[in-house]
Amino acid sequence: MERQEDIAIRMQKAVQAGEIPGMVLALGDRHGTRMEAGFGARSLGGAEAMAPDSVFWIASMTKAITGVAAMMLVEAGKLSLDAPANTLVPEIGALGVLEGFDEAGQPKMRPAKRPITLRHLLTHTSGYAYDMWSSDIARFRKATGTPAVGTCRNAALALPLLFDPGEHWSYGIGIDWAGKMIEAATGETLGVHLQRVIFEPLGMVDTSFKLHPDQRARLAAMHGRGADGALSVIPFEVPQEPEFETGGGGLYGTARDYLTFARMILNGGKHGDIRLLKAVTIADMARDHIAPLSVRPMISAVPSATRDADFFPGMANGWGLTFLVNRKPSPQGRSAGGLAWAGLGNTYYWIDHGRGTAGIFLSQILPFFDPHAIALFRDFESLVNAD
Repeated sequence: MERQEDIAIRMQKAVQAGEIPGMVLALGDRHGTRMEAGFGARSLGGAEAMAPDSVFWIASMTKAITGVAAMMLVEAGKLSLDAPANTLVPEIGALGVLEGFDEAGQPKMRPAKRPITLRHLLTHTSGYAYDMWSSDIARFRKATGTPAVGTCRNAALALPLLFDPGEHWSYGIGIDWAGKMIEAATGETLGVHLQRVIFEPLGMVDTSFKLHPDQRARLAAMHGRGADGALSVIPFEVPQEPEFETGGGGLYGTARDYLTFARMILNGGKHGDIRLLKAVTIADMARDHIAPLSVRPMISAVPSATRDADFFPGMANGWGLTFLVNRKPSPQGRSAGGLAWAGLGNTYYWIDHGRGTAGIFLSQILPFFDPHAIALFRDFESLVNAD
């Protein structure tokens, strides 16, 4: 209880100081929820308070959910981690590897040395990248008129690879393609499939690609932080009638729902009487798949979308099947082998099998890796782990 009071004091001070409009925290262990609380307002200067059922764009926190759905299909024999992905979705890897640009500014391509697999897609070793962390992909998009991934148009996924599959780590659109593989294997849209196999069984009533009226009534506003540090409400919404539902970043949800999902991971694929995955599959998802490669600091190529992001400065980290894996104990006290990731609007989570905890921190601020938001997330975990 004392730690919860310390956490509340830290968050309230940040809101009162104007560092952040508001946030929702949720904390759980293998047995249940230990804390859920909102601080501040859903919109800067607004009257509606943040609450455990406030709705957020959780962005790339979607990736772990898509990964679980993919691994359920691997268990069922409908997908393979190591078969060529283009046998199911021919467009995957179709453009080949980007080698540079010619004198006219047009991209120069070559065939990849090997096909992309689902394992490559889930571990960000496929060669795909996001333009916000790759100036080459940003240049390719501009030269070819390729739409941004956030448009949710199918053409947005027609990007080249930066390297041959398996040879480097680069954060990118791979899990959007994994979502396309799920659709091809099941004949369902990704949203329908996730609702049937994950959200309904776990009781995640507020997680979806499309907002329904009740969710809109509880929606947290998106805020932009200007160069001077000031915050303002900015218009933002994931396309509600998309050509494809983005398995890499399209979901809306609540801290309460996501804690349920994280506790399922913490409990080896089981939530109450419901088992989504075998314990051995969860263990495989949680192990580091990319050694001797390491997750590299993500250097911004689009400052309006993201700042430079380095979760553990000076530490080499791995990647599992959709999770960041810290190879050593973290400065916040997370056990070696802990799992985590984040969403572009400054949403964050951790799953610590060693300590048996999972924590969720949701805010709505752009650019990503906001210094105040990441400091608060780190302080949240540090206070939870304080001796």
